[in-house]
Order: sequence, then structure tokens, then C-alpha cells
Amino acid sequence: MHQAAKPQSSALTALKNCRHCSQPLMTQLADLGFSPVANDLVDIALRDEPELHYPLEVRVCDSCLLAQVVHTLKSDDLFRADYTYYSSHSSTWLEHAKTYVETMRERLGLDADSRVVELASNDGYLLQYVKAAGIPCLGIEPTEGPAEAARSSGLEVRSEFFSEAMGRALADEGWTADLIVANNVLAHVPDINDFVRGAKALLGPEGVATYEVQHLLRLMQGNQFDTIYHEHFSYLSLFAAERIFDAAGLRVFAVENLPTHGGSVRFFVCHMDSAWENEPSLEAMRAEERAFGLDKPATYTAWNRAVQQTKMSLIQLCLDLKRQGKTIAAYGAPAKGVTLLNYCGIGSDIIDFTVDRAPSKQGKLMPGVRIPILDPSHIHEAKPDFVLILPWNLKEEIKAQIDYVREWGGQFIVPVPEAAIER
Repeated sequence: MHQAAKPQSSALTALKNCRHCSQPLMTQLADLGFSPVANDLVDIALRDEPELHYPLEVRVCDSCLLAQVVHTLKSDDLFRADYTYYSSHSSTWLEHAKTYVETMRERLGLDADSRVVELASNDGYLLQYVKAAGIPCLGIEPTEGPAEAARSSGLEVRSEFFSEAMGRALADEGWTADLIVANNVLAHVPDINDFVRGAKALLGPEGVATYEVQHLLRLMQGNQFDTIYHEHFSYLSLFAAERIFDAAGLRVFAVENLPTHGGSVRFFVCHMDSAWENEPSLEAMRAEERAFGLDKPATYTAWNRAVQQTKMSLIQLCLDLKRQGKTIAAYGAPAKGVTLLNYCGIGSDIIDFTVDRAPSKQGKLMPGVRIPILDPSHIHEAKPDFVLILPWNLKEEIKAQIDYVREWGGQFIVPVPEAAIER
């Protein structure tokens, strides 16, 4: 198996205090060793060149309960022009976005006189539906590749990192928002307080901001350690989110459980004095988090043992299959796959190759483990005995896409919450 090198970098910042409330970070949630930056795919011409690996550790603030990566890099080192994630490559995610727009349009009464702003709008996967509904909209996307893809479809996009200053400037321009959309971005910002204050500045008096994040509760319940990587600065529970929004003068008035990313939560947020009334879903989620123990440090420190068990189950399964002479390929090259394979030490000696629908990833190597990323047609050509589904949150979509593996008796491996073979 591949054993990654462990160099340090002067570009790394090690947090000693919470990024929200500045209290000391004492409670460890997970220590995943050293890992490369998850979306820094390796050019095939550089396959023999050294690669930086960084500590990947998460701690929880005992004061505000925000879980956060300890060793961080600058945002512009992580989200560059060559950023390889494009939301539109997932049909499941497109359907999720379309349903969201239809629901919010009805719930908020959005029309041609409304304003919708999406933070981290990526390639326009969601705003395309807002525009089609005749609602004025604006995307904020700091990575140039996805932003240009959105512009090519006629969307207005600003290529900047969102901040309080930008929120105020946009409001002055006339973009005061009836709806702010923030899907899977709150966890990606190093200065979470400044980011949330930006939404406060941009949001209209009775406007609503929705934030979708992977729910820390579901992450822990499902042993989803592979969703931890350097681009995710924070991991949120409702307990933590309410403290963060409250400090900015905003109020969470409702929450919604979502199936995306292995279990997400959508926070509905308004101004503190807004007419939106708090809904019963809030207390129901607080009760569930309390019952699991998210208000107790001991719950977090015990979780790492479950993570180690998931790691061992995948390693053992792969080794058993290889001893039997079976071939294993993978599907996908997501960030979670980089964390999973590097933490487990599973490289190209175990996994022959992986495939991905994104042309921007094909012909490159997964960071650290250096597994080649090919076009999905290679699954049919190679006819592997097993396909390890790295984006396990999309496993049903992927199974349907490559259902033909069953023609030669091929089967699927799903790595979490415990490695298992599925037909």
C-alpha cells in the first residue's frame, strides 16, 4: 500500500484558538494523520515529483461547540483558478438545486422584483433555474473556472471571496437580497464571522438566507471521516450555528434535514427583529443533538475510535479481495476520496484506476495515492471485479450509471459507515 511522505509547509497556520469565539481549542474530534490538499490533482507529467502533505486534525471548541480543522492554508491557496469541482457534473445535485429554487420561489413569493444572490455559485448549477424563472440573480464565485462556466450560460458572476465589505458594497449597488443562497460554503470560509456579517449587510429587512452544510451530527453518526479535508475549515451543528449567527445579529428560525452529502442541514436565517417566527423544527433538532451528546466533550473524543474501525474494515476488505486475485477499480475522484485513500494508505497497488465524469479531472492523478483518473468508459473496458464508490453519497446515481458491471459479475464496495460489498 502507498505510504505518504509527511513534509511540513511554512504556508500552514496552526489554530490554537477557536475561529469564532477565540477560546482555546482543547477537545480532539479526529486525527487523520497527514494528507495532501484534496482537490490538488496531480498532472501526469509530475507523477514522480514530491508532493506536500499537511496534518489533518479536527478539534471542537468547548465554549461554542464549533468543530474546526486545526492546520489550515490560505483560501486563495485552496480555491484557485484551476479548481476542479463543478457542481453541474452531478445530476442528483442539479435536481436538488432545481427543487430548492421551486420551493423557495413559492415560500418567499419571489418574482421579477426580487433579488437572489448566491454565495459560492460555482458553475451556475442553481442560478440557472433562478434566471429561468425570471428572477434577477447574482453569483459570487472566487474560482475562475466555474465562474467562467456560469458566465458562458448568461449568468452575472463576481469572481471574489465574499466578505462583510463586499456585502455592504453589493447592498449599496442595489443588490439587497430577498434570498441569499449559501450551499456548502459556510464550512469553507476561514473567517466565518466576517462571512456571516457580510450576509447581514446584504440581506433585506425581511429577507431570508439559507445555509446548507453537512450536519456534524450525521457526519459522526455515519463515521463519515472522509468528508474532513483542508478545504473544510469548519463542521457545524445547530448548537454552533446558532451562536455564530446570533453574534452577527442574525437568527436561525427554522432548520431542515437533507439527504445530501450523507446528511446535511439547511439553516433558515433572518434578521434578529424580522417577522419570521421560530419553527418547531429548531427545538426538535436541538433535542436530537443533545441526545447524541453534541453538548459534551466526551462524545467527540470517543468518536475517533469509530473512525479507526471504519478504516480497518476497508483495509481488510481490500486486502482479502486482492489475496483472492480480484481486481478493484474506483469510481470518482472527489475530495472525500482523497482523504479516505490517504488515511487508509490505499494506493495504486490496490486500486488499478478510478474514473470521473469531469473532463477537468481525467488524465490526472489523485493526490498522495497517485491513482490515475480516467474516463468512465474504462470501467467497461477493464471489467474490474469490484468498483469502490468514492462519492458514496451518490452511490445510487453511480450504480445506475454503471449498472453494466453486473454483466460480468462485478460488484460495488461502499466504504462508510463500514466497508461493505453491495450488488
